[in-house]
Amino acid sequence: MLERQQVTDLVISSLEDVPRRSDAHPFLDQDTRLIGSAAVVDSMGLVTAIVEIEQRLQEELGVTVMLADEQAWSQRNSPFRTVGSLADHILQLAAGKPA
Repeated sequence: MLERQQVTDLVISSLEDVPRRSDAHPFLDQDTRLIGSAAVVDSMGLVTAIVEIEQRLQEELGVTVMLADEQAWSQRNSPFRTVGSLADHILQLAAGKPA
């Protein structure tokens, strides 16, 4: 069973491998914004991070999920708002619960 901290750490380490906006705060934590004006990555960076996260989930934790499906993009409260909301989204998907 996945733990939230384990998933959060994986998301953060994946983001460290993606180019960030030049004005982005260097410290990443669960409250780090992934979309919007205060986001640490631009839209292309977010897509790159999502692919990286999906690959690392599979390789390191044996979890296969598709993070960016139509349902995820259309949610009123985007699972891509922050590192923490993305970690929660991953946990829901891994548990087989609807997002």
